[in-house]
Amino acid sequence: MPRFRTLATSLPLILVAAFVIRAAFAWDYQSHTPHRALGAIPFLFESGNIAWSLASGHGFGWPLRVDTGPTAWMTPLYPLLLSAVMRIFGIYTFQSWVAAVSMNIGFSTLACVPLYYAGKRIGGTGLAAGAAWLWAVFPNAIQLSFQSLWDTSLSALLGATAVWATLKLAGSARARDWSAYGFLWGVILMANAAVSSLLPLLLGWAAYRNWKTRLPFLRNGCIACVVVLLCCVPWTIRNYQVFHSFVPLRSTLGLQLWVGNNPQAHVIWLGEQHPINNTTERARYTRMGEIPYMAEKQRNAVHYMLTHPRHEAELIAGRFVMLWTGGTPHPIADFFTSRSTWFRYVLLFNLCAASAALCGIVLLFRSRNIYAFPLAAGPIVFPFAYYLTLALPRYRHPIDPTLMLLTAIAIADIAKKGRPPRSKSAKSGP
Repeated sequence: MPRFRTLATSLPLILVAAFVIRAAFAWDYQSHTPHRALGAIPFLFESGNIAWSLASGHGFGWPLRVDTGPTAWMTPLYPLLLSAVMRIFGIYTFQSWVAAVSMNIGFSTLACVPLYYAGKRIGGTGLAAGAAWLWAVFPNAIQLSFQSLWDTSLSALLGATAVWATLKLAGSARARDWSAYGFLWGVILMANAAVSSLLPLLLGWAAYRNWKTRLPFLRNGCIACVVVLLCCVPWTIRNYQVFHSFVPLRSTLGLQLWVGNNPQAHVIWLGEQHPINNTTERARYTRMGEIPYMAEKQRNAVHYMLTHPRHEAELIAGRFVMLWTGGTPHPIADFFTSRSTWFRYVLLFNLCAASAALCGIVLLFRSRNIYAFPLAAGPIVFPFAYYLTLALPRYRHPIDPTLMLLTAIAIADIAKKGRPPRSKSAKSGP
């Protein structure tokens, strides 16, 4: 039994298992898909288009596959990585797809590491291994590592690292640690600007913990903020030089709001009105320019949201369900009508994880655990942007490692209550 426990809690074994599972699914996927299609179609979205523009010498631009000039559609880290893949393995080649998917699988697999150490800090090796194993078999993480050439897997790795670093940072008085934390957040924002909603919450909690333990908090908090700003300033300056407008990170909030909130909007979004699919909208975007186009869409979306409260309530409720079920606003009906065993597994896993994560949050707050706030911040705060815009499974992925950790906490509590009580003789020993 001790040997089995040692094996089951081994981080290297979990990493190997996570990698093999993802690689096996990716291998099966490519074996049923024409390689010429894999070499082109997955790259024909905004991240791949920008990467093509970079690899072709056009700079950071062309998000819609046409010459629209520079863009701030997304922050630069993942398109830069994808463009490096294209430069090495060729533009629109199967080899580039293999390399990009391998990179994503690596990111997704490595998310086990910060998740493991965060769990170990909270509840020991058993909790750490439970959270990491859940991530290793989590169907969303498996699928998104090879079906999506977006920053999704990288964002999951960075999101898990942010949580672990926040837990570790609390209680540190060293300016070096706070500088490293600021640099980590600078990298995160250059990979996925949406995660910025969690920065003030996690940084504020770490500073508060230092204040509670009479450690320097104001100086160190300022150091972290300055480092974050220094990481982001070059990108912001570039955006101002290109657009003559203040765009701190991304420009697409207006479009995200509009495609999710207009007279033709539905909970399940098929991309009909997006300029990458709609020629009329693409022509309008090209004619107006990126910043005026996004500003117009934001005005239209806000006006519609304020004047159609009933439709908005239906959309928000549907997106809430869709985000937590892994992709369907009708989980019960779809579960019984679907013939796909894999779909049912994904749906059940997401429903169980969402319910267990909520239980984990309640348990942490009821026990007054000092880590309750940073673990609850992601699931509670981060999804609000997607309740108001679009609910796609990949959008939730930065907080999915935290959901696995909270699920492991709930399972550990159930297991603890299910153990038979030890006898007095056993407690007293021989």
